[in-house]
Amino acid sequence: MILLIIGALMILFEALSPGNFLLVPGTILIIIGFLALVFPGLLYSWWSPLLVLVIFVPVTYLTIKLYQRIAPPAPPETTVATSLVGLRGIVLDDVFPNNLKGKVRIANDTWSASSHDHIHKGTKVIVERSEGVHVFVVEDKGQTPPKATIDTNRGGL
Repeated sequence: MILLIIGALMILFEALSPGNFLLVPGTILIIIGFLALVFPGLLYSWWSPLLVLVIFVPVTYLTIKLYQRIAPPAPPETTVATSLVGLRGIVLDDVFPNNLKGKVRIANDTWSASSHDHIHKGTKVIVERSEGVHVFVVEDKGQTPPKATIDTNRGGL
């Protein structure tokens, strides 16, 4: 009876908070708990590990197929350096020339930043170019965002 209760709680928790992959162990516990009620000596025999394996494989396969049908896998969201050029952001920490200690928030991500001029915290900026994991920004004065530029000296954008 305890196995049935724990299995039901696992399935309930999975229903309330999907993605924990508790459907498989919950289903297995319910099946084994039900079989233990029908055949009380089954859990104490040498058949029980084999029974768990025989139940585990198809239930796992069916659960994976169910999850794939409910939420098909999507490609991971990544930010490419060229996709940042022209985006607007805001300075979180002062940005200085030739220094990557400055921080800017662009599209919900924080980036190390440099600039040609000192830009103060709270100032709106536009990404001029990007190199690896840092960006070069200019103060947003309502100008048209720059086009992507390739920095041939560093091999990046």
